[in-house]
Amino acid sequence: MKQAPTWDLARLVYEPMQSADLADVVAVEQSVYPHPWTRTNFADSLKNGYQAWVLRNPARELLGYFLVMGVVDEAHLLNVAVAAPWQGQGLGRFLLNQSAACARGLGMESMLLEVRPSNVRALEIYRRYGFTEIGRRKGYYPAANGTREDAIVMRIAL
Repeated sequence: MKQAPTWDLARLVYEPMQSADLADVVAVEQSVYPHPWTRTNFADSLKNGYQAWVLRNPARELLGYFLVMGVVDEAHLLNVAVAAPWQGQGLGRFLLNQSAACARGLGMESMLLEVRPSNVRALEIYRRYGFTEIGRRKGYYPAANGTREDAIVMRIAL
């Protein structure tokens, strides 16, 4: 049985990602992903006006973040992460709820994402949330030893 969350949702700070957040975001990204985005990836996303949000505790510690890009009537969840010490406490679901609300606010009808088949935990979370697999992108991700890993493409109606 999972332990009860140690955070109070009403006390968390949910706000648009700013350039000043990038050092913290990149630190979390590097700690939770084997092939993390770079600072430039995040900076370019901000420059391009993508929806980017951070979640912090009252002490301003970064708990998680997400980035969404809208294209015509479909949102693309580009990146979502919860800092390792805070995983398993419902914050991933909170960030998925917020990303879906953000996409709906942009007038999007569905949201898609890509995920590595090796990221079993994320796959489970996305399936539980209601995402369904709609395809695969062969050799999409860089992997260990100069190899490539497929991406599972998933979608959810909003």
